[in-house]
Amino acid sequence: MQENNRSLLSEQQVIERIFTHIDNGTTDVGDTVWREPVVHYQSQERFEAEVALLKRLPVPFCPSAALPEKGSFIARSAAGTPLVVVRGLDGQVRAFINACRHRGMQVAKGSGCSRAFVCPYHAWTYNLEGALKTVPGQDGFPSIDIEQHGLVEVSAEEKGGIVYVLQQGKITPDMLKDCLDYFTPAQVYFEHGEMTDKANWKLLTETLLEGYHIRSLHKTSFYPYGFDNINLVETFGANSRVIFPFRRIEKLRDIEPSQRRIDGTVTAVYHLFPNASIAVLSKHSTLVIVEPLSPISSKWVVYRLINGRSKGCEITLEEAQRDVQFVNEFGQEEDREAARAIQMSLVSQANSHFTFGYFEKAIINFHQHLTAHLEKQ
Repeated sequence: MQENNRSLLSEQQVIERIFTHIDNGTTDVGDTVWREPVVHYQSQERFEAEVALLKRLPVPFCPSAALPEKGSFIARSAAGTPLVVVRGLDGQVRAFINACRHRGMQVAKGSGCSRAFVCPYHAWTYNLEGALKTVPGQDGFPSIDIEQHGLVEVSAEEKGGIVYVLQQGKITPDMLKDCLDYFTPAQVYFEHGEMTDKANWKLLTETLLEGYHIRSLHKTSFYPYGFDNINLVETFGANSRVIFPFRRIEKLRDIEPSQRRIDGTVTAVYHLFPNASIAVLSKHSTLVIVEPLSPISSKWVVYRLINGRSKGCEITLEEAQRDVQFVNEFGQEEDREAARAIQMSLVSQANSHFTFGYFEKAIINFHQHLTAHLEKQ
């Protein structure tokens, strides 16, 4: 669990605070109530403004570990734009609009490792730095300037085990000042997945950021192993960390505080504003980017890594996969179903707004910063 931000509690402080909450039947709370208009989950105009914002902010694209060697690439759409991110021969990560400069065909698909990108339409070929190197039948294009027809580059930076991409402008150090070292070089990337839901991207994001619903929504899945509405909630800038303790944390009470290790006793969810999150579970961690597709549909882009060593014990791939299976079959599907159900109810106009209370501090932090950014447009 990350502690390299001065505003976040240390591992030992987290454990002590959890014990205090358990003993007193309390939880972390905010001091603000937020009313979010329901139209913001339906409006095409609002959707377009949010997508435009995603292009103006550095947003996680993938874990660094998903680009393990020179020539490794991932091609997918982000905020509606087809992109390809690649690790060059110099080891540097670069991002390009995934469109051939001839007729706009995508030059890469999915993920893999390559020494060049060859457009499948007419075989125009680009190197890993995006430069156009080969034009078949070049004499048929007498006026083309090869040097001016490379792939269009967008800004990309690596920090803390994540590749961030900014589609408009250049990433500056100040833009990533609140970004932590989320993944270590020792963590192994082992799985990628995508899912589509008929729900606004904000509804899906909100399901991850509070424990007020644990007992009611997850009564036979997570709740038997955890607590109802006992959470630590910390905000750092537009981002947040929400910690969900398991009942097995009680075994740490008899251990000398300086020797306690929190690994495997909590789930920590980091919200990376605006549309990404990292969940650190018992055996694996996930980076999730929720891509808006329309006002009422979204795509989950999920990358999974094996957690590092815990007390000298190495976590196996099989253990990590079992961890994933439990999360997918129980808690995650229940959260997704809830978001889809809420989206369906919006047309009824039963609610003019949603009310987020003291138990939903991280969600309020998200909406406060989202509103502030959109008001600047």
